[in-house]
Amino acid sequence: MASASDKSKQRLPSNEEVIEELTRDLESSCIRADQGDQETDAASAARSKDTRLDGGDSWDVDKEGDASNDDNAQNTEPSEDIDEELLKDRDLLLSESEQETLKCEAENLKQAGNDLFKSGEYVQAISQYTQGLQTCPLMYSKERAILYANRAAAKAKCQTEKDSAISDCTKAIELNSSYVKAYLRRAQLYEETEKLDEALEDFKKVLTFDSSHTEANYAVRRLPPLINERNEKLKTEMLGKLKDLGNMVLRPFGLSTNNFELQQDPNSGGYSVKFHQNPM
Repeated sequence: MASASDKSKQRLPSNEEVIEELTRDLESSCIRADQGDQETDAASAARSKDTRLDGGDSWDVDKEGDASNDDNAQNTEPSEDIDEELLKDRDLLLSESEQETLKCEAENLKQAGNDLFKSGEYVQAISQYTQGLQTCPLMYSKERAILYANRAAAKAKCQTEKDSAISDCTKAIELNSSYVKAYLRRAQLYEETEKLDEALEDFKKVLTFDSSHTEANYAVRRLPPLINERNEKLKTEMLGKLKDLGNMVLRPFGLSTNNFELQQDPNSGGYSVKFHQNPM
């Protein structure tokens, strides 16, 4: 028969003892996590000190310097909503120094996005630019324009994001009407999505800022013949469909569109319809 001391050794631990055992290492792990966060903040602050932030193109990702290739193009549906009404309410409560601090934080997010873009991590780059837009105060319109344009550049690499990229370029232009790179990116995206008329207008706009721009000069010569060719093709397709519709209507009467011929009056320029009973 087991003694009383043996029974004491074999007893089940109390609830308090179980909780104490489970949470024994919690405090030390939290301390380690806090230390890691402090180190991250310190690194971010150091990087902010070393980065120039003047609201100009120094903020802008250089698409031409992209070392990756289009084989890395990705499909994505990133969360990118920017609630400007909410930002407006937030900004009203910020002091001047707080606004400057948030601008620096947005710059760090922008730089992280640029680094990801250059590494071909376009989805992650979009996320960083979006966080930058959610952070940067609305008063810094040029900086926000660059974030939108950079996000457009990243979206342009994602197969399903072309229209959204165009919207971001438009937003960048609304914030900075002389932002040449945003016009150029939108023109390229318009052409990629077969919106040739819109592309031509944006390339022409680029030339109003830089008349020697090589790509824009080439585009304003190259696009008009393509637009005419497309219009002729559309006209032919439309007339074909109208002819099919006319034949459908005339068939019960034993007629077709071949029974009718349009003749133009050389004097008035108007048209008359001539009927042929037995068309050739």
